[in-house]
Amino acid sequence: TLQRIVSTLVNKNDEIHNFIDMLNHTIANVQVNSSNAISELDEEFDGLYSVLHEMKGSMANTIQQEEARKIQALQDQLSQCSHALESSEELLELAVQSLDIKNPAKLLEVENTEPMGVRQIVTVASAFRLSLKPKVSDSMTHLMVDFALEKRMLQAVKFLPVPKAPEIDVAACLVADNCITVSWRMPEEDSRIDHFILEYRKTNFDGLPRLKGEQHWELIDYIKATQYTLSGLKFDTKYVNLRVQACNKAVAGEYSDPVTLETKAFVFSLDSTSSHLNLKVEDTYVEWDPTGGKGQEKIKGKENKNSNAASPKRAANSPRASARGSRDRFAGESYTVLGDTAVESGQHYWEVRAQKDCKSYSVGVTYRNPGKFDQLGKTNSSWCIHINNWLQTTFSAKHNNKAKTLDIPVPDRIGVYCDFDGGQLSFYNANSKALLHTFRTKFTQPLLPGFMIWCGGLTVSTGLQVPSAVKTLQKSENGLSGSTSSLNNVA
Repeated sequence: TLQRIVSTLVNKNDEIHNFIDMLNHTIANVQVNSSNAISELDEEFDGLYSVLHEMKGSMANTIQQEEARKIQALQDQLSQCSHALESSEELLELAVQSLDIKNPAKLLEVENTEPMGVRQIVTVASAFRLSLKPKVSDSMTHLMVDFALEKRMLQAVKFLPVPKAPEIDVAACLVADNCITVSWRMPEEDSRIDHFILEYRKTNFDGLPRLKGEQHWELIDYIKATQYTLSGLKFDTKYVNLRVQACNKAVAGEYSDPVTLETKAFVFSLDSTSSHLNLKVEDTYVEWDPTGGKGQEKIKGKENKNSNAASPKRAANSPRASARGSRDRFAGESYTVLGDTAVESGQHYWEVRAQKDCKSYSVGVTYRNPGKFDQLGKTNSSWCIHINNWLQTTFSAKHNNKAKTLDIPVPDRIGVYCDFDGGQLSFYNANSKALLHTFRTKFTQPLLPGFMIWCGGLTVSTGLQVPSAVKTLQKSENGLSGSTSSLNNVA
């Protein structure tokens, strides 16, 4: 017991020593951070002084320019007055001399010898046309300033407050086209907000974020607007948690209350246990491998004669066979691999991209129990579109061993839309979202994505939501009386 007490005391002493070291380190940090804050304060006030000094110089220059303008106007007027006065004195002298002549004849002689009579000269003299009012006033009050408001504003300057937590507007948030648009607002106007920080993380739990077993937060910094769109996401979980915080130049505020948006999408991988031996499968990529079946027993015949061949459950949680020679593999000329997750309800979308040198491939769906030798579109339980680039390019839709030629260009990326409950399977140009073909039927069993390839490779993109453009096309297509599902109605 004493030994345990001693051991506990030793551990406690170590903890106290560590805590003391931490406190000393914190004190040192406080001193350093305080010095940094004072330096930043000096810089801010120096900047303010600089602005005031610049404003003072500019306004003083304006006053000096106004002074020079007024003085020049008054000096010009003064010069005119001096000239007029000089002329007036000369005329005055001439007029006085004329008045001194007593002899009328002599006066008349003087009048006749002058270029202009004395009375006319006096009448038109510049002194009579001169304005005796200053052109400008001596007042400079229009250039006075009143800094009373600015002084009150400066006196109200305080340290930057911590921004309030934003509020995410759930109604304005949008999940579509593999993007999440998040919108938020501040509880009150704050002009000192410099930017926002958005954090998000994927989760399979509805409601508030959980502390244990959650992925870490992904951060988007320096967002200037009150809205942001997260693009290029793979929706491999059911929900996304989101939160936002506002930042001014000094400090970040509290996070908003986190919100959870539903991002459910169809996610699957390629089931390597189902694939033909000549296919090399890696998660979402399948490639033709001509060396894969060298040790395989040659089986003649293109169709599966044994329709009761067993097939494993290929659901998301089903066990997978590990033996490479599994009897459930596709064989013969059915170079096929299936998805490992079944579509049992709802609307789903995935995309497929083929390599440019791919000679032949099919993209579609099938019921869970295809035969080993069954090829997509050649049974009444599978639907697909087929592209053949051998010798010449052909593009067709296949079901129940019937083919319909599609007289349209082959896109480099194909989108597959499956509405299980609505009995609809559509194929799209994934780039332009143009409709390629639609099958309409009533699905009676769960569907597995299926891919058949020869000479080349396919890349599958899953975790995609149904694009809004596809939804719009579906609405318009469903409103039409015609149908592109002629293969479904062939007996």
